[in-house]
Amino acid sequence: MHDARRQNPTVDRIRGAVHDRLQHESARKHVTGAAEYIDDLREPAGTVQILPVRSPVAHGRVIACDLSAVEAAPGIVCVLTAKDIPGTNDFSHGGTDDDRILSDQLVEYAGQVMYAIVAEDIHSARQAARLAKVQFEELPVILDVDEAVRQEFFLAPLRTLARGDSAGALASAPHRLKGRVSNGAQEHFYLEGQISLAVPAEDGAVMIYCSTQDPSAVQHIVSRVLGVSSSHVIVETRRLGGGFGGKETMATHFAAIAALVTRKTGRPAKCRLDRDDDMYITGKRHEFFVDYDVGFDGDGLLLGVELDFHARCGNSLDQSVPVLNRALFHADNCYYLPNVRFTGYACKSHTVTAVAFRGFGSPQGMFAIERVVDAVAYHLGLDPLEVRKRNFYRDGYDTTPFNAVVKDNILHRLIPELEASSDYHQRRAEVARFNATSRYLKKGIALTPIKYGIGFGVNFLNQAGALLHVYEDGSVMLNHGGIEMGQGLFMKVAQVVAQELQIDVDNIRVTATSTDKVPNTMATAASSGTDLNAAAAQIAAAKIRRRITEFAASHFKVAEDQVVFMPNRIRIGNQDMPFREVIHLAYMNRVALSASGHYKSPLNQYDSIALTGQPHRYYVYGAAVAEVIVETLTGENKVTRVDILHDVGKSLNPAIDFGQLEGGFIQGMGWMTTEEIVWDPKGRLTTHAPSTYKIPACSDRPRDLRMAFAEWSENSVESVYKSKAIGEPPLCLGISVFSALCDAVRQTHPDRPWPGMNAPATAEAILNAMDRAAE
Repeated sequence: MHDARRQNPTVDRIRGAVHDRLQHESARKHVTGAAEYIDDLREPAGTVQILPVRSPVAHGRVIACDLSAVEAAPGIVCVLTAKDIPGTNDFSHGGTDDDRILSDQLVEYAGQVMYAIVAEDIHSARQAARLAKVQFEELPVILDVDEAVRQEFFLAPLRTLARGDSAGALASAPHRLKGRVSNGAQEHFYLEGQISLAVPAEDGAVMIYCSTQDPSAVQHIVSRVLGVSSSHVIVETRRLGGGFGGKETMATHFAAIAALVTRKTGRPAKCRLDRDDDMYITGKRHEFFVDYDVGFDGDGLLLGVELDFHARCGNSLDQSVPVLNRALFHADNCYYLPNVRFTGYACKSHTVTAVAFRGFGSPQGMFAIERVVDAVAYHLGLDPLEVRKRNFYRDGYDTTPFNAVVKDNILHRLIPELEASSDYHQRRAEVARFNATSRYLKKGIALTPIKYGIGFGVNFLNQAGALLHVYEDGSVMLNHGGIEMGQGLFMKVAQVVAQELQIDVDNIRVTATSTDKVPNTMATAASSGTDLNAAAAQIAAAKIRRRITEFAASHFKVAEDQVVFMPNRIRIGNQDMPFREVIHLAYMNRVALSASGHYKSPLNQYDSIALTGQPHRYYVYGAAVAEVIVETLTGENKVTRVDILHDVGKSLNPAIDFGQLEGGFIQGMGWMTTEEIVWDPKGRLTTHAPSTYKIPACSDRPRDLRMAFAEWSENSVESVYKSKAIGEPPLCLGISVFSALCDAVRQTHPDRPWPGMNAPATAEAILNAMDRAAE
């Protein structure tokens, strides 16, 4: 494609400045199949394949394990067991020591890895696995959160967030409702499964190519498992085929197995899970069962709210405590609640560990309060939107239950704009008219808002590093600690560097994230990837820019303020020189053209014990209007139209951010409607493949999907070019679809009390809700 800028270096605009709409840096590679993932890498000679072998029982002791026939089978190199681990048999991330790499004595969920078969090819490993002779003493299985509460079967102490006198407010309220709402677990269903390739290196070191959101965590845990220093482990990741939180802690498990095999055999080793093994072995989103007690007046004003969050956390702790905390912190969503008590129960169960998932507890907290608001509105016969608006936070006045002032609230502008642009009130009237004359088809409509806190609550996590090399020909190599998992992080960070140096983004090459280039990285999670890594890269670029400025001023005998970076050139006094010529001149004069950047965000004033203060750097706001239609004889349904108005501050790249907005919403819609995780009474996962677990298909996307950004919004706190995070918040907009489905179901018997419905709203759940309403 012809580009005038290449012919005319004086064009006063670079290609790829911040706020430009550019495609993903690997978009062409993705659609042509040229993008390399770990399984596409050429395997080193002698690479062995690893099959982790799963426990068939959910809770039991191994009383006999004979693997001699497995070891003697054709193509088998060896079998890896717990006795082969020179360091710690643990891949937990919080120092809890409760995540066994290989569980050869006690198993606590069906799917837990007991040992690993190492073979010349994966087919041989699968054939040999049938020869194992393992006997179990099966133990009682706890799956239900209520049973866990009765037995005090918890992974952590209770977490309570309280303000005011909730009991007194409930007792004196004119109206009071009690009930339970729940949301199901959710499978990450990344397109690229869990995979690690370990390659032996000198001096007992190991190189690991890993599909992970947190290379440094893999590095540190593998070093712990091998019993070596972190400097002996290098972890590299170019891109992920999706993560969604499922590769934040889980990836360390399979990297550790691959590293152990490499240590035992001296050969490169690959551990690649197929879809069934991946779904059996790896964690899901936390299920929450929430008991609510709400007191309110005749206008729907919430006077007192008590919510008990029972999280099914699985067999080990992982990150359940911070997930519970975020659920509590988002259980107010957009509403000022003067008298509250939120309690979090980390219930242990004999199921796979629940882990991080896009939203990290926030969607579960929002879902609970949105169901409460809907219940209040239905009880009073009011439009749920009116109840929502009457309870909104006031900007700069009201404080959250954890005692933080809401300073940047834009809902009072955003919601009326969406009401108008979506024709909400007119369409609500049309829905009512349709339902009055339609017996077998019912429509529903709902508008739900979000207030989403951004940033890690723990201060040390809010940091990032970057490394920038400018070569003598003017080209730039950029490396940082963030992980590209399809969300467009690499392009955004490159745009920030391009803006800082005033060069076309085409001149910047972003390379694979690697622990030997940028150390001690943080997980790409909590919607913080751009906020942290782009800021670090900007700092590195600013160092280079400063050195060039000082050099040019000294070399050409001008004042520093007469050295101005222009598009692809530098103005020095009264002359313009191409950027690459100035760089070459600087190189010839021994100017350092490499710089590292380190960014740490301002401290959060937050007490993690008392659960008070400000755990978030800022809030992202948004709202969605969803309209649905339900077939009352079968429960089948369709989302017919969705209107979204979302806050992303000053978007660094609107094209990428719209992709995140759409993808996040659809994933949230799937969580709310079709994605149902089911365990049988013995704790065995029954939804472990695409044939039994339904993620949204292209045909499930609303045909009429209208998305817009609040262009007038900008970040009120320190951020990269006034941008805001986009990764996780849009998922919570999917709650609007669930509320709309509830609205449609309610229309089947509008004169009866609302029977309630839990997520996901599958066709079966919808039919059951209608049956209860008819009783």
